[in-house]
Amino acid sequence: MKVVFLGTGSSAGTPVIACHCPVCCSDDPRNHRLRASILVRDEGIDLLVDTGPDLRQQMLRAGVQSLTAVLYTHFHADHINGVDDLRAFNFAQEVVIPCYADERTAAELESRFRYCFLPPDPAWAKPSLSMHRIVSPQTFGGVRVTPIPVLHGDLPILGYRFNDVAYLTDLKTIPDASLELLRGLKVLILDCLRYEYHPTHLHVEEARYWARRIGAERTILTHMTHDVDYATLATELPEGVIPASDGMVLDL
Repeated sequence: MKVVFLGTGSSAGTPVIACHCPVCCSDDPRNHRLRASILVRDEGIDLLVDTGPDLRQQMLRAGVQSLTAVLYTHFHADHINGVDDLRAFNFAQEVVIPCYADERTAAELESRFRYCFLPPDPAWAKPSLSMHRIVSPQTFGGVRVTPIPVLHGDLPILGYRFNDVAYLTDLKTIPDASLELLRGLKVLILDCLRYEYHPTHLHVEEARYWARRIGAERTILTHMTHDVDYATLATELPEGVIPASDGMVLDL
């Protein structure tokens, strides 16, 4: 199984428009971050997590040719607003693409993007999606996907576990019941917005805390703002914890 980091940035991406801070002006490619998303690949299975506004660029950069399904963490714009670009896969594959989300996110997508869930266009000229509420583990080929309920501030959203890898972005708290679902991880991919406190995201010290508590073999931090310089953060983290960068591939 492989995990491709399509984007590791926050809602604004990095560089931020009209910003001239050191990170936004950095020549280090690890400081260039598209909106947060991953692709999980395993023997013909391609599972996309979220469809942010950078989806087209991400798919072209990663050379993605087909999708098996899309999994949504929540309904905020930086995680859903690239949904129109899924139509390229409808056209290429000539199939309706299944999407999975919790009840609130599914309802928001069906409302905001109603046209995507209508019967397919004969020419596949618009996105053609089917929505499925995910409440229990699903299996796609050799990948078992377990939804992990977490709290994004006060908003209940989902992370996902793919076999022994978990992806938890946009979170502030992990309920005890969800911690039980995270036992025995090889890799934890974890929200880490910035150094300063934030009411709905983990900041660096909180990310370090949850990394210790969950105890995965490796923890990789994502969803970082332009307050975070990759090289600086990398020197400050304990053994087994590293920042993510766009284009990084985990081969598991």
